[in-house]
Amino acid sequence: MPHPRLMRDDAVRVHRILLNLAAFVIIVAGMRAASALIVSFVLALFLTVLCSTPLRWMTDHKVPKFIAVLSLVLVILAVGTVIGGLLGTRVVELGSTEAQLDRLFAEQVAAIEVSISGWLARFGLQGPELAPGDLLSPSALLGFFRQLVENLGYILANGLLIILTMVFMLLEVSSFPTKMRVAFGEADATEARENFAKVGAAIRRYVLLKTVVSLGTGLTVWALTALLGVSYPVLWGVLAFLLNYVPNIGSFIAAVPPVLIAWLQIGVGTAIATAAGFLVVNVLWANVIEPRWMGYSVGLSTLVVFASLVFWGWVLGPVGMLLSVPLTVMFRIVLGTNESTRWIAVLLGSERSDELTAAIESEVALAMGQSAHTPD
Repeated sequence: MPHPRLMRDDAVRVHRILLNLAAFVIIVAGMRAASALIVSFVLALFLTVLCSTPLRWMTDHKVPKFIAVLSLVLVILAVGTVIGGLLGTRVVELGSTEAQLDRLFAEQVAAIEVSISGWLARFGLQGPELAPGDLLSPSALLGFFRQLVENLGYILANGLLIILTMVFMLLEVSSFPTKMRVAFGEADATEARENFAKVGAAIRRYVLLKTVVSLGTGLTVWALTALLGVSYPVLWGVLAFLLNYVPNIGSFIAAVPPVLIAWLQIGVGTAIATAAGFLVVNVLWANVIEPRWMGYSVGLSTLVVFASLVFWGWVLGPVGMLLSVPLTVMFRIVLGTNESTRWIAVLLGSERSDELTAAIESEVALAMGQSAHTPD
């Protein structure tokens, strides 16, 4: 018979696990209910993390902080305006051709039905009855991408809140270490600064290299679709650039509309060439160039990357899908700093997590050395 103390310890352990699970469910439910506000705050936080390095560089070179922050805000607004203009205008133009695309789609489906029925009739079989309404029509597909653009428009509409939050965060960056020392003491403040530096280094490294790869993917897709004569090549390039941030499935989603448009407007041969071109582009950038440039994975297992895509997409919507990997990397580093939760960070990591950790720690050491010479 088990010792009463052991039974009591087991009961306490189970009780603690159940409490943690209950707290996790409540937190996730609250995040999903307040997703609109959280998305704005998370975007502002990520922009602050990305802008902290150029801000520190400019202030170290005697640029006034107000001018430095204003310059970063103008750059962000310019990039958002260009992307929004390129994407929104082309989607509106494409939406005006929905009726024509649906008619062409119905004709192609009818032709396929006749071909299949004729081939099966040779063997005494009856062909299937294909109804275009039972399949994914171009108008339904365009509606999905229009929703993505509307979500981007929502972000731009709330851009003032995001930008203001980011500005206040950037203005607080220099005084944050002093506040940490006063609030938690020197030892705890140093540990907290190191943890924040690790998170920032991981996010900056991932976003910077992913942006370069996504930009290369978008430019290559634009050139490919323009060369093949597919309509709206700029739209497909911008779409490939944005969806390349969505791990695992983003590049496949970006390939569906141009392949469909090529099939309906030009022919099967061009559609096959477009699909093959997308396959080559994604293999080249995602499987050859990206691993070589990054030199390591994001520190997460493939299963965790896909699960994080589903989870953050469900909690925060399309923006959560775009930020799923940085958010999960951030939580993995935070969990790894606590002895009681380190096992979760290990389970989330990949086989090459040690390379990521070494790269981040070198950047953290550099950042801490620079901040040590910067007056608060």
